Amino acid sequence: MKSIKFVLVAVFAMVGFTAAAQDLNYDDPKYAKWGATGEERKEMMLTAQFLKEAVDNRNYDLASGYLKTLLEKAPAGSENIYTNAVKLYKNRINRATSVEERTAYVDSLLWIYDVRLENFASHAKRGKDYILDRKAREYVSFKPEDREGIRKVLNEAMYASVEIKGKMDLELAVIYFSNLNDDFQNALIDAETIIAEYDRLSPAFDNVAENDMQYKEQFEGIFGMSGAASCENLETLFTKKLAANPNDETILNQAVTLMSRAGCDSDFFFQTAETLYSVKPSSDIALFLAQGFQKREEYDKALKYLEESLSVETDPAEKEKLYVRIGMISLTTKNYSAAMAAAKEVKNINPENGFAYFIIGQCYASSGNCAEFRCQTSFWAAYDAMSQAVSLLENDPEIQKSAQEMMNHYRAVFPTKEECFFNEATAGSRYTIDYGFANGVSTTVRYR
Repeated sequence: MKSIKFVLVAVFAMVGFTAAAQDLNYDDPKYAKWGATGEERKEMMLTAQFLKEAVDNRNYDLASGYLKTLLEKAPAGSENIYTNAVKLYKNRINRATSVEERTAYVDSLLWIYDVRLENFASHAKRGKDYILDRKAREYVSFKPEDREGIRKVLNEAMYASVEIKGKMDLELAVIYFSNLNDDFQNALIDAETIIAEYDRLSPAFDNVAENDMQYKEQFEGIFGMSGAASCENLETLFTKKLAANPNDETILNQAVTLMSRAGCDSDFFFQTAETLYSVKPSSDIALFLAQGFQKREEYDKALKYLEESLSVETDPAEKEKLYVRIGMISLTTKNYSAAMAAAKEVKNINPENGFAYFIIGQCYASSGNCAEFRCQTSFWAAYDAMSQAVSLLENDPEIQKSAQEMMNHYRAVFPTKEECFFNEATAGSRYTIDYGFANGVSTTVRYR
């Protein structure tokens, strides 16, 4: 009954095709991909229709014959030949009764993609990158045991995307890296290999669009969970590499990049970063070193690299950030003169920078720690500066909270009413401070 049904469908298809084909001129060059003559072209186009009908009706034995004919005589006829071929071979794979039979059908399935690539690599929408992508995914599904082969086909697909579209397929890159991690976990590759591949692929995940952020997170997560990126592994790896080439810029940059991402803070890491800076000085590396040494509380080194970064920086916004950091470190080391100088530079660049007033307020307050009235008046100026800081630090609630707490402290140590009376300072009147960092600052008299 099934065969009768197919015959009837084929007959109707033939009738439909014949009717539609009556007005076709098969000698037209646009049909050349189907055959050398008009008659051959007509025959192959009909055969392609029969292939589709056979696959749709799951008559795969009959479909195999049509497919063989088309691949021999008209492999460039239509993409649909290969779409139907994939359906055919997937059915064969699922129904295989032995390992040998299944392997043969899997190889045939993958071969179909190779033939499609030979004939449709330049297709506008489903060309080389698309075909290799599909082949790679099939390879992963049907040949999971061939680890080297999986890595090879996924690499081919990834770089086909780069070749055709100018960018890597991030989903495919994640699949590749996930399989690579599996191989590492099963001791098929070493830590050096997965680290090197992470370094090679990382640039593709820089500055990704919001809708691709999931792939970046997956990529970073795989590397983080792999165990390959431990500081110990990285240090061992780069100690060996740098022993032979201690000033190799590429190796140094790779080491610093990977170890910083891993959160390393060893002496080796900072020595490597300093060597990189000596080989190729840049404001980015200087700032990176400054931040690292600040975290390690090696403030002299931190300030050294901040000053070096500042000396070559031309962007006002970046200079503003550098001066803020210099000011904050100088506060930590109680070098109030340096902190004050840095804060003034920040104000010159951006009068609305709350950190400038946060630093200035503390510098003013540093002059108030004595019993003399003229000394205590510094807290009025410190309070005023910190009040400005609070109003300008809305985007930094943690620092804003600290500024508010300092304001409360300064208010608590204002001069008393009696001290103001004896110094002829009336509440609400203007007063020009003549002491310390606030010398020359005009403020308002207030009581404790």
